[in-house]
This record gives sequence, structure tokens and C-alpha cells, in this order.
Amino acid sequence: MSVKRRTFLQGAAGAIGLAMAQGALSKIVYAQGAAGTLRVAIAKPAGNLDPQSHYAIWAIQDLMFEPLVKYGKGGQIEPCLATDWKIEDGGKTLHLTLREGVTFQDGTKFDAAACKWNLERWMGNDQFSWMNCSKYFESLEVVDDYHVTLHFKEPVLALMQELSYTRPPRFLSPKSVGADGKFNEPVGTGPWRQVKADDTESAFERYDGYWGDKPSYERLEAKVIPDPRSRVAALRSGEIDLVGGFWIAPLTPEEAKQLEAAGVNVVVDPGNVTLVMAFNPDRAAALKDSQVRKAISIGIDRAAISKVLYHGYAKPAGNLFSSALPYAGKQHEAPVRDAAAASELLEKAGWTGSPIRSKDGKPLTLEMVVSPDAVPGSRIIAEVIQSEMKEIGIDLVIRSVDHASKHTDMLEQKYDLGFFLTYGAPYDPFGSIVGLCLSTFKNDVEGKLVTDPVNLDPLINAATAATGDQIEPTIQKVYDWLRDNDAIAPLVYVPSIWAHSDRVQGFTSPVTEYDMPYENIVLAAE
Repeated sequence: MSVKRRTFLQGAAGAIGLAMAQGALSKIVYAQGAAGTLRVAIAKPAGNLDPQSHYAIWAIQDLMFEPLVKYGKGGQIEPCLATDWKIEDGGKTLHLTLREGVTFQDGTKFDAAACKWNLERWMGNDQFSWMNCSKYFESLEVVDDYHVTLHFKEPVLALMQELSYTRPPRFLSPKSVGADGKFNEPVGTGPWRQVKADDTESAFERYDGYWGDKPSYERLEAKVIPDPRSRVAALRSGEIDLVGGFWIAPLTPEEAKQLEAAGVNVVVDPGNVTLVMAFNPDRAAALKDSQVRKAISIGIDRAAISKVLYHGYAKPAGNLFSSALPYAGKQHEAPVRDAAAASELLEKAGWTGSPIRSKDGKPLTLEMVVSPDAVPGSRIIAEVIQSEMKEIGIDLVIRSVDHASKHTDMLEQKYDLGFFLTYGAPYDPFGSIVGLCLSTFKNDVEGKLVTDPVNLDPLINAATAATGDQIEPTIQKVYDWLRDNDAIAPLVYVPSIWAHSDRVQGFTSPVTEYDMPYENIVLAAE
């Protein structure tokens, strides 16, 4: 249940003030180096690529480093460096069968010894205690060259999902560290080998010793273009082939529409992150009443938010999680705005009068805290909601804060209404449910979406303790409680947006926002 993860995720999404050293290069130079080369935009230099560090661009690490298992579509766990696995002892023992015939890019053999060396770099380390497989790690035994057994003190929730993460679980060559054990160079088992890294780009050559399906092209260049407008211009001029990804080089819906209008290929995936509005009844007494919370929720036009901010790319949300995620629960249609029903609920709750309703002499005034840095477009969304709340007699005050202040305010509950983003694949559903909703789980980065120690905590604990066929019905009880109590207001499922040149054929969106979509691509001749 990644909490510290969010610090680095959101830091990576900040604006980077780098100048492009290669900005003066002509299109001719780009074209001359483009044969067999996929050119991808990144918003900042790739950073320290140690899989056990928290500073690199996730998708760049994805090119070189592989996990034991991969997170597939819909949460399907697929083989990678492990070809088979078996969980026993109620979830406290994991038997792994490792893939044979794999070598790291420096020629080092991948086997049980290399696996053990990698896992013991981080498992059981306090730095990674946000992962249950590290928090509950007890011991690891090498059975033979290609079989390893892991023992845990407690059953590990979503164990195989955790082992699919980009970091820290991915595998580094034991020879790529110094005598002091510290990271020296990025050498993994993946299909790409780094040949250059500086503030202007990271370049990779295809690793022809790769055990799996090799890319159809020989080189991948990740070019640093910090300015969003420059990225769009570079794509249109043919200087790059691919741009997008929330943590790589994000495209706004407006930019995507402009590119579409210009005839550029735009691919929009529904995504697996949800924008959710939180209520804080501990600060605003009016929000203790579920009728008020429901009135606010059905007073919001989710379709308008999708149209205004996301240009129709986003789907209005009726659930905490979309069906793109495993164990997302029974899917409901998003509420349709009903101002009359919202007003009736407020009347029943004792909030009367106009233009601003009041109760016991106090006006129904609420403060919404937003940070466009932390949640792109949140100021615009807040203004849409502010107008809608005015129509039903609620005075909504918007307070914009910077990225750091947003986290402080959320932690200290200095808000009445606020926005949260769920963690997305591969962390959800359990990452957000535990990290954002379980009162006993310490979340020292962004606070809580909603908590109820008496009613909600037991449901979450039951869901996290469930196994097999019991997982789905127990986690559904969590969703039902959230819905029945109007405890949160899911707004939209945030789309994943990519755009690519005509050179790129066979493009498909990555399964998670932490992957680089290099697979299945064929480059057409220019």
C-alpha cells in the first residue's frame, strides 16, 4: 500500500525548468539518426536508475529492468523472470520457479543466487515497509539454481501484484554495483541496454541477448523536452515519434484535441485512476449529514467536468475504481446531475432559504482546497462545481494552494472539500483502499480520503484478510458502505493520453502509467 511512493510520483509530475541543449539541432540531423529508432519525449532527465531508488522516471527503468511477474490487462498476473509460483501456508510461503536461459546485459547469469541477492537488497528493509512483502519478510531460501522459497511472518495481501511493481522489486545485475554495494550502472535483463544518459536524452540499444520477444527496431531515444508546447511542436515537426503518459511527458486533453485536428494520431485509454472528491465532516459539521453529502454529489455535473476539462476524453465515474482494475466491484452508472433532488435533500436536512441556505443562523458555506500542481485542472473543476453549488444554495469558497501546501492541508484536515487521485494499477484496489481509507494505516503524505474506525475499518480489514473466492464479496462490502453512506464522490476516470507519428505502427497504451509502451511497435520507413 504505497504511501512513500506518492511523494516521488508527485514530485516527478512537477514542472522541470531545464533548457533543451539540443534545441538548435535541425530536422535533418534528427532524420539522419532516425532509421530504426523510436524517439520518445520525456519531461525531465531519467535520473538515478537504481531500481531500489525513488528518483528515476519509472518508464525508463521499465526498459531495462524486469520483475518476477508482470501486471497484465485487468490485473492478470503474468510470468516474467518467474515462470511459475505457488502460495502456501495461508499466504505466508511463496515458492518461485525462475526462468532459465536468462542473462543480464553484462552477461551475468540470472539464477537463484542473483534472485536472492536482489531480493535481499530491499526485502525486510524499513525503507520499503510500505510494501507488505517487505514489511512481513522473514527469510529466503535457495532450493536449487532455479527455485527459491520466500517466507513471511504474516500473509501478504496482493503479494504477486507487489512483486510486479517497477521499484523496488525489479532485477539488477549483481556486477552493476561497486565494492561498497552501492548502485554503479543500470544493467538489467530487459530488452534495452542504455548507451547514453545526460540532461538532453537517454539512449538505448536493443539487447540482442534478450530472452523474450525482441523489439523490431534497434534503438530507442528518450529526448528531454520539459516544455509541453515544445513537445507538441516536436511531434508535429517529426522530431519525435511518441509523447504522452502521466509520469513521462503528459499531454493535456486540449493539446490532444489540437493534435487530432492537425491529423496526428491520438490514442486515449480510459485509464485506471479515479478523480475523487472528499468530504471532511470533522471540519465542516454540515458534512456529517449524509443527505448533505448526497446533495453535493448529485448536484455535480460529471459530464460537464468531462467536457470542460477533459474535452470528452474522461468517463464520468460511478465507482471508486473502474472496471479496468481487478476486484473493482459492481459497476454503477455515474450520478446524473439533479439540482431539484439535491435542493430537496438540503431542505430535508434543515438547510433552507436563498440565495445561500442557512441552518440555526449559520450559512451553508464550504471551503474547497485545490492545487493545480498536484491535480492538474483542479482549479477549473472547482469553478464548475462552485457554480453548480450556488444553484442549489451552497456557498463554495475555493482556495488554491501550491503542491506542498496541498499535502500539508490534507494531512492536517484544513479543508471541507478536496480532490484525491487513486493510485491506479498495479497498486489498486488495495493500495488506495488501505492507504486512503483505513484509519489505522499511517499515510503521512496526503492524508485520508475517508475514514470511519467503527464502521469502515472492520470491512477493510476483512477484505485485506480474505483469500480466494472470499476477496470479491468482502471488498464489495467496502464499496457498498462507501456508496450507501455517500462517503465520497467519485467524479471521473482520468484518461491516459498518447500521441504518435505515422512512423509508429501497432501502438497500444501501456497497462499501467509506469510502463513504457515500446512493445508491438513497428517503425514504418520514412
